[in-house]
Amino acid sequence: MIGAFFDIDGTICRNSLLIEHFKKMIKYELIDSLEYDEKIRDTYMLWAERVGDYDGYLLKLTETYVNAMTGISEKDNDFVSDQVMKLKGNRVYKYTRDQIKWHKEQGHKVIFISGSPDFLVKRMAEKWGADDYKGSTYHIENEKFSGKISPMWDSKNKIKSLNYFCEKYNIDLEKSFAYGDTSGDYSMLKSVGNPITINPSKEFLDKLRSDKEIYNKVQVIVERKDVIYKINLDVQDL
Repeated sequence: MIGAFFDIDGTICRNSLLIEHFKKMIKYELIDSLEYDEKIRDTYMLWAERVGDYDGYLLKLTETYVNAMTGISEKDNDFVSDQVMKLKGNRVYKYTRDQIKWHKEQGHKVIFISGSPDFLVKRMAEKWGADDYKGSTYHIENEKFSGKISPMWDSKNKIKSLNYFCEKYNIDLEKSFAYGDTSGDYSMLKSVGNPITINPSKEFLDKLRSDKEIYNKVQVIVERKDVIYKINLDVQDL
């Protein structure tokens, strides 16, 4: 069996599901806007102005989000999560949307492995017809989020999930595909015969360039506006 492993945020979705969910939780006054403004805005501005790095911004965002979600009820979260999927679930990159369709036509196992919360990853997997999925688990106690999580945004945990799915579906990694955009996807891409990075962060691109094992087989795809580019990994930054 051939597998196609997809990260979601920045790889399928043009934005982060976690960010969209965070904003909607604030909109519906389930989370105080100060949780975002005071703790994330500076880090975001550094990245937006291309002074700070994207991976650092995501890490700070995730830490703040986990704390803000503590004590939120399942019922309220389900409502907001459904709204996120309804309003943002179709805002995906054309390249990965077409690749998902192609893999399904070939009979490949399409699997989403994402650092976003499992309740969002589940909805995204259902929407786009993935065969299976794994996201960061947000643990619940007494029908509320406890603040405890089992993360899935780092390279170490993503490879554990990939190995689990390989055993579950008897997947041949050498013939399989993986798609990602940040350093957390590194182990996933390195494990397959057909690694593809979509709009990679600079940190991730540098990491791929320094690894001779993956250097000669990884494809770099950049999608901007309505144009899709395939570039060489050895193209230097301007």
